[in-house]
Amino acid sequence: MVQVSEFDYRLPEERIAQEPLRDRAASRMLRLKRGSGIQDLGFSDFPELLRSRDLVVFNNTRVFPARLYGRRSGARARPLSPRNPASRDFLSGRVEVLLTKQLSEEPNEWECLVRPGRKIGLGEKLHFGEDEALTAEVMARGAFGERRIRFHPVPDFFSLVESLGHVPLPPYISRDDRPADRDRYQTVYARERGSVAAPTAGLHFTPEILARMKQRSIETAEITLHVGLGTFQPVRVERVEEHRLHSEKSSISTDAAERINRALDEGRRVVAVGTTTVRTLEHAARDSGRIGAGNREAGLFIYPGFRFRVVGALLTNFHLPRSTLLMLVCAFGGTEEVLRAYRHAVEQRYRFYSYGDCMLVE
Repeated sequence: MVQVSEFDYRLPEERIAQEPLRDRAASRMLRLKRGSGIQDLGFSDFPELLRSRDLVVFNNTRVFPARLYGRRSGARARPLSPRNPASRDFLSGRVEVLLTKQLSEEPNEWECLVRPGRKIGLGEKLHFGEDEALTAEVMARGAFGERRIRFHPVPDFFSLVESLGHVPLPPYISRDDRPADRDRYQTVYARERGSVAAPTAGLHFTPEILARMKQRSIETAEITLHVGLGTFQPVRVERVEEHRLHSEKSSISTDAAERINRALDEGRRVVAVGTTTVRTLEHAARDSGRIGAGNREAGLFIYPGFRFRVVGALLTNFHLPRSTLLMLVCAFGGTEEVLRAYRHAVEQRYRFYSYGDCMLVE
């Protein structure tokens, strides 16, 4: 049995990055070579650290403004203490909804997280926008604020969400989202809408960095995993094996599958940009060791003891203590080595989490 407590570390609050750097590629990069120690580098060094025959795989998901603020039907408007910095005018009857996964288009049903979770029951109507442009009904309850809601039909649902919604910044960023976050909490290669959190390892890339990789003839491929509850849900058990991960929608094109399989056949290294890319690739290859094209529900939980069949190197940001993301990195890099690298990063004042610095594990 693996204990969740094994993946704990101390992080001073001031090391949590609250703002992105002006230059995406100016972040620092800690290089961990398994069995060989660590180096303090900059992300701008990344293209030159790649081997000439490497295949670099990106997650091209696109974040949408999935956090909605609205009100419950028939609720009285009396002041409450604010629970979220993004809703300082929080009143009785106000509600926050984080859309995490679209379950169906007709009817338009979503998995979501709601606040205040205990008060929102089955059959309740939730209204969004000054003129109640969007209305949803609660169809099912889950644990810890999870709900399934159904939106009333509207001509262009996502256009309304784009206009009414807020960028779903993580809770450890203790400020309101701003218009600039719509660009900065998004990779420069984002294409496929569907994520409620950015694949943050990709936030460091710029067109110039990608151009330098192209100049070195580094082959690339793109897959899609829409980040939802499976990526950031907290672990509430003591033993890792007892945790169950929510599945997330993933997609691998025929072209991407062919590129990845060719690299594996030729003994070339597959470099995954981000933990979401790792989960998508290893989930697709878990039965045969080869990547099949198609759409899947990826719910693979990777923790120490997992056998990696595809990924040979990992670029990733620093992750929260006791999180499934840190467990994945420890499975790949070795728990002792990764936690030693994390302690070094804290001592050297690296910036942590979504808008922070990154780490290359080889």
